[in-house]
Amino acid sequence: MSESPTIAALLDESIQLELNLASLYTLFNDHFEEDEEFWWQLSMEERSHAALLQQEKKQPQPLQFFPENLLSKDLEALKQNNARITGEANRFKQNPYSRDEALNLALEIEMSAGEAHFQEFMESETGSLTADIFKQLASEDQNHAKRIREYMKEQGIEAVKLA
Repeated sequence: MSESPTIAALLDESIQLELNLASLYTLFNDHFEEDEEFWWQLSMEERSHAALLQQEKKQPQPLQFFPENLLSKDLEALKQNNARITGEANRFKQNPYSRDEALNLALEIEMSAGEAHFQEFMESETGSLTADIFKQLASEDQNHAKRIREYMKEQGIEAVKLA
């Protein structure tokens, strides 16, 4: 049986996930003029999540007070998600998707490991001061999957399962 990943490894991979998503959303921001404000907002919030995690990592005893349920415990899923997001960004640079495909991809990613776990943490009860402070700092960033779904509905774009 393999040993469980360290909080530091999970933290690094989670930071990378947030930064990769911010980069993907920035690509969409640059490409889809009509959705530019929407993508920019999501990109900035992902950067903010990464900054919060990076700040946590710099604490003198980050692991002692680290909110236990903040990060996904599945390091492999986080790595796969990061590889997928990087791959999608590279594919988009070569051959941009349609607006519908970009929104559907973002929705699918936001509902996947790491991102969905972050949302669950934000909605969970915590008994930790660090967790409460973290939630307060991130509270302006509402559930991205929900916001993407609402935006798609406003724009008349159907949510579909991607292949």
